[in-house]
Amino acid sequence: MGEQELAWLTMVVRVPANPSRHRVAVWRELRRVGAVPLGGGTWAAPAAPVFADGLAKVADMVRRADGHVLTLDARPHSAADAQILMAEFNAARAAEWTEFVSECDKFDIEIAKERRIGKLTVAELDEEEHSLDRLRRWWRDLKARDIFAVTEGVDAEERLKRCIDTLDAYADEVYRAVHAPLARNDADA
Repeated sequence: MGEQELAWLTMVVRVPANPSRHRVAVWRELRRVGAVPLGGGTWAAPAAPVFADGLAKVADMVRRADGHVLTLDARPHSAADAQILMAEFNAARAAEWTEFVSECDKFDIEIAKERRIGKLTVAELDEEEHSLDRLRRWWRDLKARDIFAVTEGVDAEERLKRCIDTLDAYADEVYRAVHAPLARNDADA
């Protein structure tokens, strides 16, 4: 199927200006599900199953806020229009992957800091495992909506694997530190 033949879902969203929290919540949810803004309360996402539940949630949020939503099936009018829409969508995915990689960098920096200060505790390991679990969930969400597989996603997958390796090495250090006193006491006996 060519770019021009790809179906898109277009949402025209109108939410009352006050309270603003409703507009912000809708805007955040649209971005979270992977829709791209076209302008003036109009958003688009590929007509693929991975977007359906999220867009249905957005429509429900709009209605609960006493707003109105119009959802349309759409196809780009020309090859140039299709390329613009795909470029917008892929740019949004690339930006998400870039942010993800930045969070992976922060994860590595945090582990390096804990190693440097000698904080080799089970509690700290649990905290870092939770951080890695968050990165894994985020990666799965991004991967699901990156239906055109931008190159930044491939790099991000490699980056996540390095975070996993970093945590595994840290876990080994923690377990050695935690169990080292037991081994010395056993030798003394």
